[in-house]
Amino acid sequence: MQLAGRASGDAAAEEAVPRVVNQVLVRRRSVPGASDSPLAPGSRGGGERRSTFREDVSHAAAETYLVTRLAFILLRYLGVGYRWISQLLALIIYAILLMPGFIRVGYYYFFSRQVLRSVVYGDQPRNRLDLYIPRDHTKPCPVVAFVTGGAWIIGYKAWGALLGRRLAERGIIVACIDYRNFPQGTISDMVSDASEGISFICETAGTFGGDPNQIYLMGQSAGAHIAACALLEQAAIESKGEQISWSVTQIKAYFGLSGGYNIQNLVDHFHERGLYRSIFLSIMEGEKSLPRYSPEIVAKKSSPETIALLPQIVLLHGTEDYSIPFSASETFAGVLKQAGAKAKLQLYEGKTHTDVFLQDPLRGGRDKLVEDVISVIHADDSSAREKDALAPIPDRLVSEWQIKLARKISPF
Repeated sequence: MQLAGRASGDAAAEEAVPRVVNQVLVRRRSVPGASDSPLAPGSRGGGERRSTFREDVSHAAAETYLVTRLAFILLRYLGVGYRWISQLLALIIYAILLMPGFIRVGYYYFFSRQVLRSVVYGDQPRNRLDLYIPRDHTKPCPVVAFVTGGAWIIGYKAWGALLGRRLAERGIIVACIDYRNFPQGTISDMVSDASEGISFICETAGTFGGDPNQIYLMGQSAGAHIAACALLEQAAIESKGEQISWSVTQIKAYFGLSGGYNIQNLVDHFHERGLYRSIFLSIMEGEKSLPRYSPEIVAKKSSPETIALLPQIVLLHGTEDYSIPFSASETFAGVLKQAGAKAKLQLYEGKTHTDVFLQDPLRGGRDKLVEDVISVIHADDSSAREKDALAPIPDRLVSEWQIKLARKISPF
């Protein structure tokens, strides 16, 4: 009887996803250009029909074309040099080594009934987000708004698929926000897109099974920087009593993973790593804009009223991160604490820029980053913590020798 009840519960959860999808379709905001995307909610009249295999393949081809086209535009902008060619080759070999895991995650991304792709949240290019919905959402679930990384150049919402899957397996909805990358947009466009995506999530959380009182903001690498900029900008606007589209008080905590928060101090570091000064300054809209888009500097200059609005800030970083040194998070945490904000720093000994976000989750087993994030989200939910203790251990997706070799070759 117990097994039968469990099976029927799983079946009910499976059937509930289309209903959640339909709620999003019917109740989401009307956005100009929403029908431009083949899988944009509302583009097929707001019905419950799931996409066909042909539509899924068509969508995958369209997304691949978009990323490829932007990559070629970028290469034309950058020119071809030895360092870029060597970095590109390293990236290709890195991806090949981890391909078994990428294929399995990709299959989940394109064919799982728990993933709702390319929900339109705004009227700008790439104003789309992906939703990862837990199987069991009989009660409202916590929601994580996630801004992916990609050096402000190659960011893409699907990069959050593995994290989305892991958190959804633990009863947390994840919304991966896409945004314009350089050269399609510059930093102000990226921050504006992220803020628009957060606003959409705050407004519609209840329609896709989320708890409007449990919304979290997270970013990785460049995404951590963009999300922090959006959060501080919104807090400043709100503290002045100006009109807002979402409130910082709706965000329970911010998680910054491997982020850089004082851009002014990182220009030379990025130049040495291959993100050349001229390109980076173009992304950041010139040298004069660096303080404005450095959350650490902004926090130092912020009023007590602005700081008081900020949620708990949790900064996570690997100590062997060479893409963005862990001192970036260390210093930002110190500045936030000095300003009176609630800030916590979590360092991962011996971990690189991609270890904590990619290689470690591909290993399977209990992932430290995922567990740390969940411990904050479920801190006040004893029932969820009991389920966490009994949660199935994720399978290994890539062989250990491949992960170790990929780690050595990684251009990040």
